[in-house]
Amino acid sequence: MFFRLAIAVITAVLMIATSMMFPGMTAEKTAKPQVPGVYQFELGDFTITALSDGTVLLDLHPILTNTNQAEIDRLLHQSFLKNPVEASINVFLIDTGDKQVLVDTGSGELFGELGGKLPRSLQAAGYTADEIDMVLLTHIHTDHSGGLVVGGQPMFPAATVYVGKPDLDFWLDPAIAKRSPDFQRYFNEAVKTVKPYLDRGKLKPFSGETVILPGITARPTPGHTPGHSFFLVESQGKSIEFWGDIMHVASVQLPKPEITIDFDVDSKAAAGQRAKQFADAEASRRLVAAAHVSFPGVSHLRADKQGYAWAPVEYRWRE
Repeated sequence: MFFRLAIAVITAVLMIATSMMFPGMTAEKTAKPQVPGVYQFELGDFTITALSDGTVLLDLHPILTNTNQAEIDRLLHQSFLKNPVEASINVFLIDTGDKQVLVDTGSGELFGELGGKLPRSLQAAGYTADEIDMVLLTHIHTDHSGGLVVGGQPMFPAATVYVGKPDLDFWLDPAIAKRSPDFQRYFNEAVKTVKPYLDRGKLKPFSGETVILPGITARPTPGHTPGHSFFLVESQGKSIEFWGDIMHVASVQLPKPEITIDFDVDSKAAAGQRAKQFADAEASRRLVAAAHVSFPGVSHLRADKQGYAWAPVEYRWRE
């Protein structure tokens, strides 16, 4: 008994002495918060900034379609992953020199404590929400248009929002909402986040391939949603294409583009669109930016024996 008490006293004295000598050292390591996600690079005369809105954990077994659990797990295993997976929510800023153009807005407050980190990342990149001149929505879905509104008010008060007209016609139509109970959440959230800009005259729908600004062109790619669109950005002979949700899980859909997801409005059209755009990206060797590939989500696509592979951009940090 005496021996155990003596050991306890000695241990306590040593801990106090250590904390006095090394005040930064504690018995348990304190977890540090993750820093905001920002990655910036030049594209001709433009500056592109990838901004993280955070990540969400996805259980792929119930949401991936045209596949089975065994195939999902096999494909994940090849990429050193297992279900559930951590999905990034990536947002991108195009600084043309005189315009600040945001591609998608993340989830805002709609995922609760998950996502919603765009304001922190935007600030870390040296920009403010008031500076954003234009918002380009690849489509109207929670994790792409949710960040348009915070606290019931527009997050980007000076910005004009551009979105494919078929998406606007679909998600803001009460009659379609009644016929589509599986997507009811998206209809409700479109009213909360997109309609305030429409009511203020700050929303411009586009139809067909449309030049938004010199060097920025909208390209309709329907399937995932009726108005899903890419945005092609070109400057000084260089280009990048912002993909939205043409792909949700790279480790599964790059080798198997036919695998679809519950979030697709038209899964057959989405699979066909994915196969077409994968082939185009590989042939053109164009840089692409995806919303849900691990941050920063910027890469080239190359063909391989199993379909396609992701070839991430070089990391650069120099003046």
